[in-house]
Amino acid sequence: MSTDSELKALAQQQGWSRKKFLEVTGVSVLAALVTRAANLFGKAAPAAGRRRRHYGMVIDLERCVACRACTIACKNENKTPPEVFYTFVHEEEVGAYPNTKRISIPQPCMHCENPPCVPVCPLKATWKRKEDGIVVVDYEKCQGLGYCVGACPYDKRFMDVGENYHAQPNEFDAIPSPEYKLNIVRKPDASPIGKVRKCTFCLHKQDENGEHTSLPACVQTCMGKAIHFGDLNDPKGELRKLLATRKWMRVKEELGTKPSVYYLL
Repeated sequence: MSTDSELKALAQQQGWSRKKFLEVTGVSVLAALVTRAANLFGKAAPAAGRRRRHYGMVIDLERCVACRACTIACKNENKTPPEVFYTFVHEEEVGAYPNTKRISIPQPCMHCENPPCVPVCPLKATWKRKEDGIVVVDYEKCQGLGYCVGACPYDKRFMDVGENYHAQPNEFDAIPSPEYKLNIVRKPDASPIGKVRKCTFCLHKQDENGEHTSLPACVQTCMGKAIHFGDLNDPKGELRKLLATRKWMRVKEELGTKPSVYYLL
């Protein structure tokens, strides 16, 4: 992209008027902003030489003790409001009497390979990132229509309707959320209020190379060490090793969504 000095020199050489110069430099600035936004949300293709990742989770159902530390850690990390739970622990009884047992199933967003939430959005406000498979939402494009909420078979999308934990604002409410590295403080009539929100695998913890500098909050806090996070495309990675040594399942796999979250049985 041309620099300002280069554009000025070109303007003098071409004999552009001030109006023409502003038109060209305006396009240049706009292009820079579009490129920055594309890189932030992942619409641009991976940089040359950068390995394409497929981030996912492997959750060991035998180790989950239903402590719900993952749910609390996620809320504290992302500063989500009431009724917005990026991850929660579902409990159910399996088997037939008298051979029954109760299992606990942590459920983040599945970050599907074929996410049904994406094609239903008429505003293209949600998509799957090309470089790492994480499904994201653009708060500026989203208008809270809710089509994606209804399309998600896992109930892992939530509308931020503007509710708060406290009747009067306090210090907690003033802490910005690190989501998408935007550092937004929730305020009335401003994003992300009125928008659809979801788990991002703590995308904000990625560095410029697409690697997480620390694990997602739910993984860090899991006292039973049941939740594992990593790159499913890495043949020598922890996730591939776990899947190779244990029986596993994916939730509602029959729908063809191809979830990126696996459960060890």
